[in-house]
Order: sequence, then C-alpha cells, then structure tokens
Amino acid sequence: MHRVSARQLVNTKRVNAGSLGSHLINYLAVLFSSLLAWGKKLFRVLLVPDLGHWYHLSCSSRKSLGSSSDTAWYRGPGWQGPLCAAGMNAAVRATVRVGIYTGAKVYFVHEGYQGLVDGGDNIKPATWESVSMMLQLGGTVIGSARCMDFKEKWGRLKAACNLVKLGITNLCVIGGDGSLTGANQFRTEWSELLADLIKQGKITAEEAKRSSHLNIVGMVGSIDNDFCGTDMTIGTDSALHRIIEVVDAITTTAQSHQRTFILEVMGRHCGYLALVTALACGADWVFIPEMPPEDNWEEHLCKRLIAQRERGSRLNVIIMAEGAQDRKQKPITCDQVKNLVSKKLGFDTRSTILGHVQRGGTPSAFDRILGSRMGVEAVMALLEATPETPACVVSLSGNMAIRLPLMECVQVTKDVTVAMAEGRFEDAVNLRGKSFQNNWNTYKMLAHVNPPEVKSNINIAIVNVGAPCAGMNAAVRSAVRAGLIQGHQMLAIHDGFDGLANGQIEPITWAQVGGWTGKGGSNLGTKRNLPGKNIEQISLNIAKFNIHSLIIIGVFGCCKTTREKYEELCIPMVVIPATVSNNVPGSDFSIGADTALNTITTTCDRIKQSAAGTKRRVFIIETMGGYCGYLATMAGLSSGADAAYIYEEPFHIHDLELNVVHLIEKMKTSVKRGLILRNSNANDNYTTQFLYNLYSEEGKGTFDCRMNILGHMQQGGTPTPFDRNFGTKMGAKSVMWLTDKLKECYRHGRIFANTPDSACVLGMKRRSLIFQPLASLKEDTDFEHRIPKTEWWLKLRPILKILARYEAVEIDTSEVAAMEHIIKKTGEIKGGKI
Repeated sequence: MHRVSARQLVNTKRVNAGSLGSHLINYLAVLFSSLLAWGKKLFRVLLVPDLGHWYHLSCSSRKSLGSSSDTAWYRGPGWQGPLCAAGMNAAVRATVRVGIYTGAKVYFVHEGYQGLVDGGDNIKPATWESVSMMLQLGGTVIGSARCMDFKEKWGRLKAACNLVKLGITNLCVIGGDGSLTGANQFRTEWSELLADLIKQGKITAEEAKRSSHLNIVGMVGSIDNDFCGTDMTIGTDSALHRIIEVVDAITTTAQSHQRTFILEVMGRHCGYLALVTALACGADWVFIPEMPPEDNWEEHLCKRLIAQRERGSRLNVIIMAEGAQDRKQKPITCDQVKNLVSKKLGFDTRSTILGHVQRGGTPSAFDRILGSRMGVEAVMALLEATPETPACVVSLSGNMAIRLPLMECVQVTKDVTVAMAEGRFEDAVNLRGKSFQNNWNTYKMLAHVNPPEVKSNINIAIVNVGAPCAGMNAAVRSAVRAGLIQGHQMLAIHDGFDGLANGQIEPITWAQVGGWTGKGGSNLGTKRNLPGKNIEQISLNIAKFNIHSLIIIGVFGCCKTTREKYEELCIPMVVIPATVSNNVPGSDFSIGADTALNTITTTCDRIKQSAAGTKRRVFIIETMGGYCGYLATMAGLSSGADAAYIYEEPFHIHDLELNVVHLIEKMKTSVKRGLILRNSNANDNYTTQFLYNLYSEEGKGTFDCRMNILGHMQQGGTPTPFDRNFGTKMGAKSVMWLTDKLKECYRHGRIFANTPDSACVLGMKRRSLIFQPLASLKEDTDFEHRIPKTEWWLKLRPILKILARYEAVEIDTSEVAAMEHIIKKTGEIKGGKI
C-alpha cells in the first residue's frame, strides 16, 4: 500500500485547529490518490495461538516502514499461544495496530490452532477499535484452546488451505516451546502441504504461487518463564504479582499465630516462579526442580526453621515449585513437607496451593509494556523477513528486544529437561541462563548461610538518600545480611546525610532487617539533603565511627563527590540507584520506579473506566519524575494514553493543537474517551493547568475535561516483585564488590581509596549489572535538570504514538537488527539473562 509520505503528514502538524476543515479535505485528497495507486495489491497477515490462543493478521504492506513505494507483497502473519497469560492482550493490541499502521489488514484467529483448522467465523478481521480497552484485561480476548487436530497432517492441511484462501503467509505466534515447535513444523512442511492441496483440488496453482512461503515469528507467553533465550516471558511478572499478594497476606496471619506456611506455586518443571518468590519474600526454604535439596534434606530443613525461630522470627515460609523433586527425582509434595514439620518440630503448619489464581488478574505494567514491545518487534520481523529467513522468536535481553532463532531456543529449553532427567542439576541451572543463576546464588547466600564466627573488623555503613521509594528496604536487608555473612560489621545511618552529620549511626543486625523485603518506604529514614555544608562534619563522623566503606541507596545528587578535599572520604563507595523518577546516570532502571509505574497504571485504569462510562471525556494526568519523562512515557504505554508530554521531547502550541484535533476525531469513533499524561516538569509554561484549560476550551461541544495530579501516592505502596528482587540483588552485589575493593585498598594497616574506580554507581546497562566510576558519568549527565543525557526508553516513544493512532511516525525498536544466536559451538548460552 502506498501511504501518505512522512513529509506530507508531518506538514499536517502545523495546521491550526481552526482550519480543520481544509486540512481534512487536503488530507483526503492525498489519501484518495494513494488508494488509486494502491490498486488491488494486498498483503495479508495472520495472528494465531496454538495450545492456547491464535490471532490472525491480514495485511497490505511494504518491505520496510516509512517507504513511499507502492510495491505490495502477499503475506500474512498468524499468532499462537499457550494457556492464557496476563499481557497477551497487550501483544495482540500492539500487533494489530502496528500491522494496520503499516497498511495491513489484520485478522483474529479465535480458539487457538482449532480456529485455524476450522476456519470460517473463527478467522475474523480486526479493527483499530476492536482492540481498545483491553490492555487492563487478563487472559486473552480471542479465546484459547488445545488442538489435537493440528497435530495431525490432515488438520494442518485444513489450516494451510484456510490461510491460502485468505492470502495469509505470515504467522505471529504466542506460545511456549510446544506451540512454537508446532508452528515451525507447519512452516517446514508448507511446500508439501501446498502440493497436497493442489492435488486434492482445494487450491489452484496460482493461489499456491502467491502463498509459496510461510514466515513465522514467535512471542513467548507463559507464566512459567521456562523458555530459554528470553529474560522474561509475557505473563510471568503478573503471575509474580499474584503470588506476592498472597504471600504478603499469608505472612500477616502466620506472624500472628507463629505458624509455618508452605506455598506451592506453578511452573511445572521450571522453578523460576518459586525461586523469585522466595527471593522476594525472604523465604526460609525453597524447593525447585533444577536444584533439588541434598540428601538428608529433611534434617537440614528442620535445623533451618529452628534457627530462624531462635533468632526471634515468629513465622516460617517455605516456597515449593509444583515440580519439586529430590536428587533421585522423586516428587516432594506440600503434604510431605507439612507432615515433616508438624511431626518433627511440632510447629503449627499450614499449606496452600495457589493454583490458577496465578494466571488471572490484571496485567502488571511490565507485562503490558513487554507485550506491546514484542508485538511491535514481531511485525517488524515479518516486514523484514525473506523466504530464507529462519523462524525467529522475539526475546527480551536486559532492556533490549532482540530476535533469536526459534528452534535454537526450543533446543536449549529441551536440554534443560534432559539435564534434570540425567541428574546434571548444575547444568540445568546454567542452561536456564545468567538471570536464573544470579537469583539462585543470591538466595543461597541470603537464606542458607549463617554469619561466620570470625569477624573481618570491617565496618560498612548504609544510608538512604532522597525521597523514599519502594524497594529501598529490600536493598538494605540484602546488603546487611550479605555483609554479615562476609564477617563485616554493618552500620545503619538514619535520616540520610543529615543523620550522618549528626552521628545517627548504629550497628544493625541480621534479625533487625527480618521482614524488610516487602515493606515500602524507608525504614532507616531518608532526607533529600546532600552533604553540602555538612561535608566537614560528615567526614569527621566517618572517622569517628571508623567507617571503612559506604553504601548509598538513593538519588541523582549522590553522583557528585568531593573526595579530593577530605581524606576521610577516600573510602570505597557504591551508589545504588533508588528513585521513582528513574533518572540516575549509569543505570537504565532504578529501585522504586516499577512500583511507582504500577501505581500510575492502576490509577489510569480506573480513570479510563470512569471516562468510558461518562463518554466524551478527556483526563489530564500529571505524574512525578522531575525533568525525567520515564514514568509518563512508560505509563502512557501501559495504560494506552493518547499522548505523554515530557521534557526530553520538546513540544509547542502546534503540537498541542494537533493533539486536540486528534481527540476530536477520536470522539467520532466508538472509543469516546481520552487520556493525556504530563510529566511534572515537562514545560515551565505549558503546565498541567494550562493543558486542562486548553483542552477544555478547544474541546467544547465535543468533549469535556478533567485534571488529576497524582502526587506522593507514587512514592508509597508495597514494593512490586521486580523492585524487591532488584533491590535484593543490588544490595548483595554491592557488598561483594566492596569486599573485594577493600582488599585492594588496604595498605600499611589502613584503607585508602582515591582512585576513580573506588567510587561507583551499580547500575543495569542493557544486559548486565555493572559498576561505573562516578567520575566517568559526568560527561553523560545533565546536572541542571538532573537527568542522563542519553536515555534508552526514548526509543519507545514512537510506539506510544503509533498505538495512539498518530501518523508519520518513524520507528526502529530493535538495536540489533540482525538475528542473534543463543547457542555457541560449545553449547553454552550466549544471550544470557540478567
């Protein structure tokens, strides 16, 4: 399809709202001429799910986005999925809308592969409005079913015939390894299926020629997170939300009655959910199939539970994966563990099997964004595919969407099962990826090791700086316990740098941080004040309390140091980013940002529900973030906003006028509501009140307006699973780094560290956690506006605009256009998880 050129559409941005009539006439004239040039050329895409859901997309499009060529190619993607997982609807929505944006005609395939086999009403066209108001819905709106027919050749013949008749030769599949393997088999035997259909007279040679190739792209949708090659599968984060909600609720009753609770979570033969849950709630024991407990585990478990009670704990929590087993591959059940604890220890013990509650509920902000990004990348992969391109799967590595060969990922996933069956449990953990390994190692260190009797005579102090945010306490707990395990004395500094200047410093013990992982805010107390005029007193107290190293859990301003002026500050330091604004240089993510994002997303869901009921209403929402537009942008993606105004992307009155025109046109459709987000410091003049007044005035007679400033509710709340685990891993990793650095800096009976690499920020960059010297971050820092000069999430802004139905948007979502590989010659993981 020949679309209106980018230049023609960009020029429409400069149209005054009052000249809307002439603007539309000109636009329609250009569009009509484009349609004439298009002619009868059509490209069809299909969206489908197998053992779960299928979506079909029928499209008319070009090889590359942004092209003005009128060349059309005949294809169609289809989509498959497993049992439903929260976030799939976001992937459906993104694929449909980006497909339509590229000129495609999109189809849904209802009821999984069965719908593909049966055809007829199971394959229906999708429209822009048909995927509205579905971001917040769990499950999948187009149904899911297991299909035995597709496993037989006659079933695949029927499916192929349905695709050929619709001109569809692209399948976009959401599913697990079984579903994706089925899709790849379908693709492999495509030519054979076409030949059989010609022989049977069900299709003509001309139809077969037009559909001579089948392209496959996969997206992994599974709460188990058992697919190797991707850090997270769609639905996993939402499942963790459901599990942690239950754990938090159970913890309160367990503490009251001094009980032991055993919780079984899903995951089949993958222990990811159980392991991350144990890390997030500080469980006393976890059973996972990849690493069964050693022989005589019953005795070790009982000793562990008794030791926890002796330290003052009023409860015990044991997390079990449903595929838990011992070293002889004999299943370990909840009842077995319950009977052991009850009879041998006499503890009041309860067991709970969570079951399918983990699959349901509202998708988390992370799953909505992940589904949207993967949906966009899937369409891009199909647009760029050639007959020689192997089937690929869209994966997440760090914060990057990448493409991996489908069957390589499937093979590694199967290798995990083989390793467990053969008793090679270390190999099984390694094959799960680096993220799984890090989670396991961190859990073992924090939950299964007692502090040593011999001390190191090293004092490590911890201070919280900046506004409070969820996840700070998890980082403190992890750092304290990791330090005690290393034999160090851990010191708590209360009330930020003010407390350090005033001498509010005291030792903190293992038991004192018990239960901190799930608590929001800052238990140590925190202040926004930086050292400033108190720097001299701070240096004196560092010497007075014999502080050998410092962990700063906090915000942007911590990235400045004045060590050269005060010898007492020449100690190893590490900054752990913790702020809802996510504006700390040196890290793509900050502790607390995910919890704030989920708070905003939940609020926007409720506001949209209100707007849907009243109709013809636009809400203006102000988020936190200072000059950093991360929260506004990501909340815009997760809540389906029509626009998100941020400081990093300057906007003018003409842009505001265009947005008003856009909403006026939207009110003519079946979706009669609007949602506008604005970052708190997006513009000094175009304030939230100004936007409200502008939209109210220009929308008179078409829509009315309401304004909400969310405020400090974004800093509160219970930490999300991501913030708990992120904080836990960051705290432990910082202590291990400091321990090594202290050994390097110990000379002549004292510690002296004045090199740049002895004061670092621990941050996540792209695909790994790395330590970066504070001095090296100055070049990439806008100190005036307290933001990094380069921000990775800005490349997601075009997705927000396209999904909101704006035209002339250039998009490039993948930093790695070429397909990567997960398997090296040695059989090791290459695109490892974080």
